[in-house]
Amino acid sequence: MRWDGQKDGADRQQALPGLPGLVRSVRTPDFADVVFHEVNAKSVLNEVPGDGLPFRWTVNPYRGCTHGCTYCLTGDTPVLLADGRTKPIADLAVGEEVFGTSQGRFVATRVQALWTTAKPAYRLTLGDGTRVVAGGDHRFLTDEGWKHLTPGRCADFEERPFLAKGSRLVGTGRFATPPARDAQYRSGYLWGSVRGGLPTHPDVLARVREFAGGRVPREGELVEWPTAPGEEWAKGFLAGLFDARGSSTGGEVVLSSSDSAVFEAAVVALARLRVAHVIEVRGIRITGGLAERLRFLHLVGPATAHGSAVDGVPVPTAPRLSVVSVESLGVTRTLYDITTGTGDFVANGLVSHNCFARNTHTYLDLDAGRDFDTQVVVKVNAAEVLRRQLRSRRWRREHVAMGTNTDPYQRAEGRYALMPGIIRALADSGTPFSILTKGTVLSRDLPLLARAAEQVPVGIGVSLALLDRELQAGLEPGTPSPRARLELVRRVREAGLPCGVFVAPVLPGLTDSEERLDALLASIAEAGATGVTVLPLHLRPGAREWFARWLARERPDLVGEYRELYARGSSVDGRYRRRLAARIEPLLVRHGLGAKGGRDAVGVPGDDGGRWPEGSLPSSTPAAPVAQEQLTLL
Repeated sequence: MRWDGQKDGADRQQALPGLPGLVRSVRTPDFADVVFHEVNAKSVLNEVPGDGLPFRWTVNPYRGCTHGCTYCLTGDTPVLLADGRTKPIADLAVGEEVFGTSQGRFVATRVQALWTTAKPAYRLTLGDGTRVVAGGDHRFLTDEGWKHLTPGRCADFEERPFLAKGSRLVGTGRFATPPARDAQYRSGYLWGSVRGGLPTHPDVLARVREFAGGRVPREGELVEWPTAPGEEWAKGFLAGLFDARGSSTGGEVVLSSSDSAVFEAAVVALARLRVAHVIEVRGIRITGGLAERLRFLHLVGPATAHGSAVDGVPVPTAPRLSVVSVESLGVTRTLYDITTGTGDFVANGLVSHNCFARNTHTYLDLDAGRDFDTQVVVKVNAAEVLRRQLRSRRWRREHVAMGTNTDPYQRAEGRYALMPGIIRALADSGTPFSILTKGTVLSRDLPLLARAAEQVPVGIGVSLALLDRELQAGLEPGTPSPRARLELVRRVREAGLPCGVFVAPVLPGLTDSEERLDALLASIAEAGATGVTVLPLHLRPGAREWFARWLARERPDLVGEYRELYARGSSVDGRYRRRLAARIEPLLVRHGLGAKGGRDAVGVPGDDGGRWPEGSLPSSTPAAPVAQEQLTLL
């Protein structure tokens, strides 16, 4: 079998030269259209953030992202562009230039990737009133280095640095809100630009024509000054004057005019907007450092670019950027992150760390799309790294759940054989573990798993959503058939190991009829499963859009029903869960999978009787099917 190493100049689907620890990117004829990116990972034993799952640790030898900071900021967070303006992070595009930092100074860099997810949100508030809503993993630059927004542990079990009250952040502080560009602003801009000495810059002329109804007013038309100009007029006037006679060279912002009336009007406008300034021979200079210069430029919104006011300027720090509070909002929000060439960017005046991501590729947070199935990251040194991590004095031999993000027995495991080393490392260290899979490659390791079970508690879970082979091929392409998975359950039981089955996801209108569920549970019982968990479809952001397209194409008659069932978010309507539980419970009893049958089973999470199966996965095993089965549909 020939494996072709790929070079940095190769097609995007063949190489990821920016991936940390990348050894090579390869294709093989056995896996059509799939590229394997082999990496030497720094960590494979990772703590799961939050406390919503009944497990804390997981091992993912495939497709994992070893960085802790992903999908950080709400979409309306302003990011500093390389032209000095700002734009909400949600509106950025790949290739767009923004400011990052290098050697303590602001430098221009390009956006290499942009992606989103939904995560618990926190509000950071600073002493100057700056507020940013971000995910807990997000890192900000402080005068003591990078710190996460909330506490947690790194992969080596050390407490990660996090923001505390009084921590001092690096940057300029909150950006000013751009002008409204209403009638007052437009009038002020015409006065400032025309009376200031209209330049020939195309952007300025275009704005003048826009504000003046398609023409360029003459200076003689603007004689009678407004008697009571408001703040928006003042903003427009200063923007026009800056475009006509302003400069931002050398990091300084200066306004000038030989017309005394214009000069005096500029001084009055600056005072009205409370912009710090000083009058010099050369004109009016904005003082107060970079923070005040940016405040002026963002507040008035000139038509010309002003990135020179920022480029190369040292990154400031100030006592007013000290942390006042970090508050949990108690809600899940859609959060955004970008990748830049410098590894950071400026979000609402704060230097923010970004994380590794591939161009146009979002599977690192398990989002939908073809790349999830065609770009596979393989941690080829997983067993070696895991042994080292398990030897740490801080390791308390807590339960480790595998298969919670990606399937450890996906097809690639047949070639890379990473799991035997992982199983030995866990068993030899006295660490209990469980595996959730739909991959029949697991049968290769049954003798090893049986020996491991003599040393530590071992749980096996097999995911099986339906028996319909045609539907399964459309929703789960590339996975073993239902019949093959049932055979895997039999073989696990014959090896003397417990084996629970996760009936997940149950698809409303497709696989939830009594007839289909009855046939599926009968087959599961016949295979000897020691427990059953039933989970309805969960549509997280990304998977939701993918599944919606699939449903509209394959079953348009069900689109309306799904809109109603998932109108409130990722989880199905509670009334449906209760109906499904009522349908499932008698079927479990009928097939000996209920309490009367002596085998453990659960209902539908969200109903009063739901619990995890004690006879399949250990009690500390996660609600892994929720995360895993979101991938089933990708």
